[in-house]
Amino acid sequence: MRKTSVIIGFLICVGSISKGQNLLAIPDTLSGSNFNLNIYDTTHVFYAGYTTNTFGVNASYLGPTLFLNKGDSININLSNKLMDTTTIHWHGMHVSAKNDGGPRISIPPNTSWYPRFKVRDNAAMYWYHPHLHMMTNLHASLGAAGLVIVRDTIERALNLPRRYGVDDFPLVIQSKCFDAGKQIVINNPYDSVMMVNGTINASLPTPAQTIRFRLLNASSERVYNLGFQGNLAFYQIGTDGGLLNAPVSLTRLRLAPGERAEILIDFTGKIGQTLNLMSFASEFPNAIYGASQPGMGAGQVIPGYTSNTLNGSNFKIMTFNIVAQTVLPVTTIPSTLVINSPWSIGSANAVRTLTFSPQTMGPTAIQGPFLINGASFDMNVVNYSIPLNNIELWSLTNQSPIAHPFHIHDVQFYITEINGAAPPANMAGRKDVVLVPAGQTVKFITKFLNFCDSKATYVYHCHMLPHEDDGMMGQFVVTCPAGVGIGEYESKLREVAIFPNPTENKITVRLNADETIETIFLYDYSGNKIIEKNNVHQSEMVLDLSAQSSGLYFLEIYTTGRIVTRKVNLLK
Repeated sequence: MRKTSVIIGFLICVGSISKGQNLLAIPDTLSGSNFNLNIYDTTHVFYAGYTTNTFGVNASYLGPTLFLNKGDSININLSNKLMDTTTIHWHGMHVSAKNDGGPRISIPPNTSWYPRFKVRDNAAMYWYHPHLHMMTNLHASLGAAGLVIVRDTIERALNLPRRYGVDDFPLVIQSKCFDAGKQIVINNPYDSVMMVNGTINASLPTPAQTIRFRLLNASSERVYNLGFQGNLAFYQIGTDGGLLNAPVSLTRLRLAPGERAEILIDFTGKIGQTLNLMSFASEFPNAIYGASQPGMGAGQVIPGYTSNTLNGSNFKIMTFNIVAQTVLPVTTIPSTLVINSPWSIGSANAVRTLTFSPQTMGPTAIQGPFLINGASFDMNVVNYSIPLNNIELWSLTNQSPIAHPFHIHDVQFYITEINGAAPPANMAGRKDVVLVPAGQTVKFITKFLNFCDSKATYVYHCHMLPHEDDGMMGQFVVTCPAGVGIGEYESKLREVAIFPNPTENKITVRLNADETIETIFLYDYSGNKIIEKNNVHQSEMVLDLSAQSSGLYFLEIYTTGRIVTRKVNLLK
């Protein structure tokens, strides 16, 4: 692991040099079915006259927004040009465990990873970010992250703003700490510099019409209580994984790390006005990171926390300068959106109870580390084996003195209750992150669809990145039904011919003429990668196994439209 120039420690952060406004950066976009993403060490200018060391994905800070269509088959060539090993996780997206990019999938320096998946997600904004165990906060804070916007036919039929960068804007909200040399500092309570899309003191010329904002809290720990100056009403239309049944009128929106929300706001008739997006953190109760008191009581303290001017205060996140309407503006708010159909609690096949607790009780408990069910993350321990197609009720009880945003990979869920009460209307949609308040219990229901593989794991964890890095995480596998092989659930459109099987030394893989093999891997029974063949571009290939010993192996075949895994029996 290389030594990073980023300083880790408790240093007072230096704020913005200028009080002037800076034009909001809008991430570039990529669309289609084939994507080339390069992660590299680079630099970015956040402050005039200073160069800050960053990580970039096809850019110097934050990667391109990927536009995907539901139902499309996606091929990604992800090259790690860092001096560090890293990963990329497709946060919120429903993909197989081997494509998920969790902590067990690592990309060493100067190597590539080739995730292939069919887009099964509803229209919403998702995101990608590193997930290397114990290094997630560092890599994500340096900027190796980006957005994913999925379109589908239902969303396209609605009269919504969807012109990216015109009336449909992504807002990636982060609080940062910079040292005197303007280098990013992590694991530090002085994260008093606000940025949106990597822009400090951000402002946006905003048309006087209905505008769509896609919000992401990409901060390491900070929770926001979002609202507009003057308590201007807005409408939430979407949660993490899709649209709500109908818009919900709000003046405040709590957004925890990892959470996303889509909102509409009507700026009609406000030409020439200036409005600020705020966080009304003074309204937070105790035991939320961002409140005046981060713990349940005055004795629970984080060193340096009270010196941060953002904590417990109302502060500006960015500014909107209202300008003339665009051509063909959207000027209305729809009355209905989509139909969400949560699974009934009575249909649950299993109930799982997770309890959050500090590793050490007492005044320092709020500083962590934190445990789930009394244990810290162990790469070699699978905490749950979940049968494919299980409908499950998960109950999350927080016995620690601070709220934790809980995130689960693989699935979206519906919240069934928060401390015994039904969730508010704006939290009734598809979710993959939920903030669990201190001393309370949150329950959700979900179904584990489409993907099963007893060797490949997904994870669940706190999305406060220092908590995750310190081990507040667990992992699970989704197991296949009897008679169903790994990968068979993904596609039954065409059979893959593999022969002879069993074999003594060579095996032929053959597809139909209209489908080609792109990448092929051979794993032993323990999950170790033995052979990798890239850029095959053929419908048939012969794999030489003469150097391998007898035993059971798994072939993972990435084609132009799917992923197939088959067993191979090698006999000597």
